[in-house]
Amino acid sequence: MTILIFILTLSILVLVHELGHFLMAKKMGVKVEEFGFGLPPKLLGIKKGETTYTINLLPIGGFVKLFGEEYVEIEGSDRSRPVTTNKNRMFVNKKPWQKTLIILGGVIGNFLLGWFIFSFLVTQGIQVPINKVTVDKVTKNSPAFVAGLKEKDIITNFTSSEQLIALTKKLAGKEIKLQILRGQKKLSINLIPRINPPKGQGPLGISISSYEVKKYPWYTAPYYGLVEAFNITYKIASELGKMLFNLVSFKKQSVDVAGPVGIANLAGQAASFGFNAFLQFLALLSLNLAIMNIFPFPALDGGRLIFVLYEGITKKKPNKNFEKYTNLIGFTVLLSLAALITINDVIKLFKK
Repeated sequence: MTILIFILTLSILVLVHELGHFLMAKKMGVKVEEFGFGLPPKLLGIKKGETTYTINLLPIGGFVKLFGEEYVEIEGSDRSRPVTTNKNRMFVNKKPWQKTLIILGGVIGNFLLGWFIFSFLVTQGIQVPINKVTVDKVTKNSPAFVAGLKEKDIITNFTSSEQLIALTKKLAGKEIKLQILRGQKKLSINLIPRINPPKGQGPLGISISSYEVKKYPWYTAPYYGLVEAFNITYKIASELGKMLFNLVSFKKQSVDVAGPVGIANLAGQAASFGFNAFLQFLALLSLNLAIMNIFPFPALDGGRLIFVLYEGITKKKPNKNFEKYTNLIGFTVLLSLAALITINDVIKLFKK
């Protein structure tokens, strides 16, 4: 079941992303030779109009093949098929702004999917931040339990869960004071966060939240869905930036990175919590895919944009061999990273 859910998740994300490229290419007048779901070898294909729609053996990706996508096709060195006389249908002959829109088509598609899903979810009830910290659960024999902290207590001297967590880690082993609102009663509790707490309990031994569930009317859903999509996108971009900074500065990562195996496991967990939880997971992945693809790394959409930017500024075509081998190296690096992350995901599963 987990594998089926993973394939469904990946299929939706890939189809939306590639459909974005496809529709934008059509809009810009570029001939789309093939719209492929999955990676080769090809299982079957149907030609409709000028485009061949294919289903491939490996359901871990997809692609859109644009005519004239590589500069080599202009020179006619690709002898596998004749070069069309209508060179205006070639991707490489389009203006930089048109190429930019085609490249961004996939990113736009993934963002729109995230927006659409969040627009639905806000009508069902979605967690929104509040300027208070609520105690959801107190672990028996923990510092919070011994100090007398109870469920549904409101910690008033902190405005977010992150703020309280950061302080308890920083002051582990030292006494801190919590201001508590219990119903209409105000209390002050002193306790000492643990330095080495049991796994999954935290320094205080409590589960806390600074969010509440709120529903929005259907007619306001597009607006609040867009706000939520932008907020999540910003958080993803921020965490990616922190991760890259920690990587180059050799600092310990504060977040985990998951590959196909890890994502499959998370997809199965999300589905077990219900349809809305799965939709939220799908929206998060779609926005994450948009951010990752816009990153300026060779073989990604962002990497291709660098060459388009060069062309727009210099008014010169990029060196075809340099672009080709740069993308090849980038693709190899990405595959290697994916393999390493997948191995790490498998090791984690066996440890569990």
